[in-house]
Amino acid sequence: QVHVVESGGGLVQAGGSLRLSCAASGRTFSRYAMGWFRQAPGKERESVAGISWSGGSTYYADSVKGRLTISRDNAKNTVYLQMNSLKPEDTAVYYCAAGPTTTSGTNLLRPGSYNYWGQGTQVTVSS
Repeated sequence: QVHVVESGGGLVQAGGSLRLSCAASGRTFSRYAMGWFRQAPGKERESVAGISWSGGSTYYADSVKGRLTISRDNAKNTVYLQMNSLKPEDTAVYYCAAGPTTTSGTNLLRPGSYNYWGQGTQVTVSS
């Protein structure tokens, strides 16, 4: 099992940047695919980005391509989401999730691919 905790959320003006972190427990972090998802008030949870266990493959939702970047540091058991050029529509609770090593391709963007979820961190972008 793996336990994940998100941090780094906050209030930022449109056009600004934030970096979210997701710290994972356990020595087998490097075996897990990782994903970021978000949920805005009154909306369903949606995918943001996913990264394979090795970091060699990354996938992004169309709405964030070119602005958000997912990365991981397996030595630090941490996955990151660098968010640039933020927009008010990026306002949401952002969740980190861990899934099986075999998760790949577009499955990295499917919530159902992931077994372990954090509690989320709030990101608010003001206009």
